[in-house]
Amino acid sequence: MKKILFIFGTRPEAIKLAPIIKKFQAKKDIFDIKICVTAQHREMLDQILTFFEIKSDFDLNIMRRNQTLFKVTSDSLKALRPVLENYTPDLIIVQGDTTTAFTGALAGFYYKIPIAHIEAGLRSGNKFSPFPEEMNRILISRLTDYHFAPTEQAKNNLLSEGINENKIFVVGNTVIDALFMTLEICHRDNEKYRSFFSWLDSDNSKIILVTGHRRENFGEPLKEICMALKEISENKHVEIVYPVHLNPNVKKVVFELLKNQKNIHLIDPLPYPYLIWLMEKSYLILTDSGGIQEEAPSLGKPVLVMRNVTERIEGIEAGTAKLVGTNKNSIVSKTVELIDNPEKYENISKRTNPYGDGTASERILNIFLEINQ
Repeated sequence: MKKILFIFGTRPEAIKLAPIIKKFQAKKDIFDIKICVTAQHREMLDQILTFFEIKSDFDLNIMRRNQTLFKVTSDSLKALRPVLENYTPDLIIVQGDTTTAFTGALAGFYYKIPIAHIEAGLRSGNKFSPFPEEMNRILISRLTDYHFAPTEQAKNNLLSEGINENKIFVVGNTVIDALFMTLEICHRDNEKYRSFFSWLDSDNSKIILVTGHRRENFGEPLKEICMALKEISENKHVEIVYPVHLNPNVKKVVFELLKNQKNIHLIDPLPYPYLIWLMEKSYLILTDSGGIQEEAPSLGKPVLVMRNVTERIEGIEAGTAKLVGTNKNSIVSKTVELIDNPEKYENISKRTNPYGDGTASERILNIFLEINQ
């Protein structure tokens, strides 16, 4: 029986790994599965574990107030050592580009344990954007034995860096699997979610969902974003919902500039199923988040990406997302265009999602079943 250790620490990782974990757990006769969470994020991670009914076997609980990259990196790496010594896995699975994913791969390398990387091959071409995620991805790729790329573009990125083609598998993105799983649950209890958002006129207003928390947008870029939202909110037919990240570099600026602004709702970060329900009810989405760029097209929602570069270029090329930067005028003009021009809106909303069809986790399982034979 092959011993497999999943290592993750943030909400996005948990969301994207949940469908895979469920698939592997259903094969208990073949795989011995253990879950290790660093809790790089604590509260938001726990929400996902509870929602998907996933229990951790090892909880490193490293999160500290105002933690630095140095602290997260060193604490998670040190805490992983006894886990690997005691469990001695045959394979480690990490996801994405977090510091936890990097240290998980590095710890596995130190013990000469094979690494599988989910969502491999994303590249922006700028090592400082997103920061530190871009370099985390690159470093993880050098440590990885099995690369599960979401798209052909991601595969090509890996090939250009000299990764062995036989070790790259194009499977789609598991975030779409998680999205469909979540929608099914939400639809069964729709009234619960509608009641939660009772203050929102989702039937008569054009709801604009905003998420913004990227480290490279701290400071002036975030101020530009807020001023853009302020101008967009002057449209009486629009309601802006902004679940504000708890990071003080985000929260302080957003509340200073947008508190008590008409047609703008500043709310606490939403549990994942509530965010998905709101995405489905939204007219369009303004974001600097990577996951939402992948999820929204499956719901037919146009995405305006408030970053200067994106590693998720497939969405831009497919026309499901537009890169608008962080300049106030650019954000306003592109948003107003989609509000006022039904034809342009329809053109984006009907595009096919390039990130997958909801069966990525099944493909990953089948590949490991073949490898395990």
